[in-house]
Amino acid sequence: MDGLGAVNPCPVLIVDDHEMVRAGIRTYLMLDSRFEVIGEASSGKDALARLGAGGFDGRMPQLVLMDLMMPEMDGVQTTRALLERFPDLRIIILTSFLEDDKVVEAIEAGAVSYVLKTVSADELVYAMQGALRSMPVMSGDVSQALTRGLRRRSAQSEDEGLTEREREVLLLIAEGKSNKEIGDELHISIKTVKTHVSNLLMKCEVDDRTQLAIFAHRKGWARA
Repeated sequence: MDGLGAVNPCPVLIVDDHEMVRAGIRTYLMLDSRFEVIGEASSGKDALARLGAGGFDGRMPQLVLMDLMMPEMDGVQTTRALLERFPDLRIIILTSFLEDDKVVEAIEAGAVSYVLKTVSADELVYAMQGALRSMPVMSGDVSQALTRGLRRRSAQSEDEGLTEREREVLLLIAEGKSNKEIGDELHISIKTVKTHVSNLLMKCEVDDRTQLAIFAHRKGWARA
């Protein structure tokens, strides 16, 4: 079953922290007999709580339209958490943001498709139809972003398996910055900096910060 039968419309959940966005999507889908918006959630935590309590008036969605950028729990985290509990859900990330890493993270979390909010109504419905058949539907821009993100991941794995953030911390260590200075520059806590440093020591197989700095220079990553 693909959820688009003539009798029963596909139940849809909209998860977005902007009421006007939810209202716009709901209004359009009301005109399409193939879909029925059975519920809305203003956050990822709200969606998890509602579905965990049995859904909306006892009904569970088959398809979820998920915003990416939400407070406390973003769309990627919510997608991952929902699919752990409800693996039969089909989730589409619907967002205004096109970032290479976010596209990769969303697909890795289990989203079927990653769709920009600038798409036409017909394009959104096409993506929803594809999702119900577990068929990814992405625009050329999104596909290119996914490719770039995967290439960056591959390059990072070749660079001793360092994440982008770990490499940023490593370069600042090579510049002689303290943990506090690194935290201030990257807008992260000292505790987080220390965690990155510990990971760097392990991945680079060295014993202290001085050796990390030497490692970065030998790799040609550090600024002269």
